[in-house]
Amino acid sequence: MRQILVRGAAAAALMAVASPAQAQDGALDKRVERLEKEMRAVQRSVFPGGNPAFFEGEIAPDNTPGVRAQGTAPVIDLTARVDALEAQLRTLTGQTEQNAYQLRELEKQFTAYKAEMEKRFAPAATGAEPASLAPAVKPTVAAATPASKPAAKPAASGSDADRLALVKKVEIPSTGNAVEDAYTYGYRLWDAKLYPEAEAQLKQVVAKWPKDNWASYAQNLLGRAYLDEGKPSLAAVAFYNNYKDRPSGPRAPHSLMYMGVALDRLGRKADACKAFRELDDVYGDKAPQDVRNDAAAAKAKAGC
Repeated sequence: MRQILVRGAAAAALMAVASPAQAQDGALDKRVERLEKEMRAVQRSVFPGGNPAFFEGEIAPDNTPGVRAQGTAPVIDLTARVDALEAQLRTLTGQTEQNAYQLRELEKQFTAYKAEMEKRFAPAATGAEPASLAPAVKPTVAAATPASKPAAKPAASGSDADRLALVKKVEIPSTGNAVEDAYTYGYRLWDAKLYPEAEAQLKQVVAKWPKDNWASYAQNLLGRAYLDEGKPSLAAVAFYNNYKDRPSGPRAPHSLMYMGVALDRLGRKADACKAFRELDDVYGDKAPQDVRNDAAAAKAKAGC
């Protein structure tokens, strides 16, 4: 009888000791399960599209020799390891959020820079074509310079920031007439001796409105920019294309005359004289007076 009572008491004592341990095990299971889910979420964020396999544990078991606490020692050890893993996960999550924030800021800066460059070099086509293009329009001043005028030197480029500052000083017109504004902006860049920027702008005018009379102005001024920049080969091609593609355009006579100037600078005097003769044969007295005056001076210089 006494043995039965002793065994019953021992069983009750074991159950009393095991109950807290089982409760702690259940809580740890939930924490570990939650940690696994959060770790997989962080893994998907850091390595999108990667292998969803588990990470190798970074916190190694404690193999330090010594006497462990009796009773619930394994549970206590596991609790400490889970606490450390939770702290590590919080640190990793914070670093991921900081990296994502920095990436968003970089994207915003790049978008702003891209918008600024597009605004400078590609005015949007928002207006209608001009109803009238008389020779007295303001942009025609570009051809009033005599052909014998020496080519102006381009502005010093300096660093990219300095170059961008020079471009920003050039006012962008906004009259509501898209093609005229685009050409005028190219003309202002050319007048400021920002030749590469002017060339890019004028090319866009010709590409967007190839049938418009302003394309004749733009293509002719493109050749002028090349000529002033010291690139007579490109200038001759630009002038020839304008004369060939738009023979009745308002700047066709100017392009034919300047093509002779460009050929003369290339040392091709015979071809230059042919261009001047074709100017007389095709346009004659119909050519503007300033073109005829410049052509006479250029022919004398070339020895035609």
